[in-house]
Amino acid sequence: MSTLNRDGRKTVFITGCTSPGIGNALAREFQAKGCRVIASARTRKAIADLEELGIETVDLDVCDEESVKAAAREVEGLVGERGLDVLVNNAGRNMTLPALDVPLSEARATFETNFFAVVLMNQQFTPLLIRASPSLILNIGSVAGIIPYIYSSIYNASKAALHAYSDTLRLELEPFGVRVMVVVTGGVQSNIARTERLLPDDSLYRPVEREFNARVKHSQSNAMDTGMYARGLVREALKTEPKQWVWRGNMAHAIKWAWNLGLGGWLFGRYMRRIGGLWRLAAMVGSKKVEGKKIV
Repeated sequence: MSTLNRDGRKTVFITGCTSPGIGNALAREFQAKGCRVIASARTRKAIADLEELGIETVDLDVCDEESVKAAAREVEGLVGERGLDVLVNNAGRNMTLPALDVPLSEARATFETNFFAVVLMNQQFTPLLIRASPSLILNIGSVAGIIPYIYSSIYNASKAALHAYSDTLRLELEPFGVRVMVVVTGGVQSNIARTERLLPDDSLYRPVEREFNARVKHSQSNAMDTGMYARGLVREALKTEPKQWVWRGNMAHAIKWAWNLGLGGWLFGRYMRRIGGLWRLAAMVGSKKVEGKKIV
């Protein structure tokens, strides 16, 4: 079956498109490349800037099953029998706290957005992708799913789960002509990386609070512009045979290089200990003692 809609364009549906951010930049770039773009956010009002460009919009809370089902029905009504060419699972949630300090409710919410919501989206939208096959699911992963990004264990784990899930999903959807791409994203200017986080009063990491505070927004240091990120990613996604894994963003290719050489665990372990103040913390612990969650 043809992958083109009635007006001759490929159709792309993207989650998490509020500005500024990756989803918003991707919506603009796919449109610039001649695609019909359907963007989504919790409310259409949040993406009015995209509507002004002629991009169609849909209300969608990716963590709400009924909202996802309603969005799938709405998109089906828009694309009709020809289906959907590209689904971009971009919506995400940040969680930057030491593993011992993460409230369980926050850990669950992070996995709900970064992993289980993607599972739900794929289940509801894949029938539309099969209609348009060959088609593509594009899952926005992270270098955090590859390296031990300090004070980010829950977020890291959610992205590592997404990577593993995507690799198996790729095999299972192959017979139906639906490809799966994982984008291992490095530093990119993004909304979720600007979330304020504070250490609890009783945190074991209070002595290195300065390093923790710097880490909270570390990914935004020398971060790649969202437009530049989107241009390279869209170019790859629209190829006849897109790659299964794409590395994009600040430091992404350096991390790929180090990991492929077998240096990743050693090199990034040392780097994370330094930026997290762990060597300094270890010296404090060595000269004192720990009672409960305090160094005394």
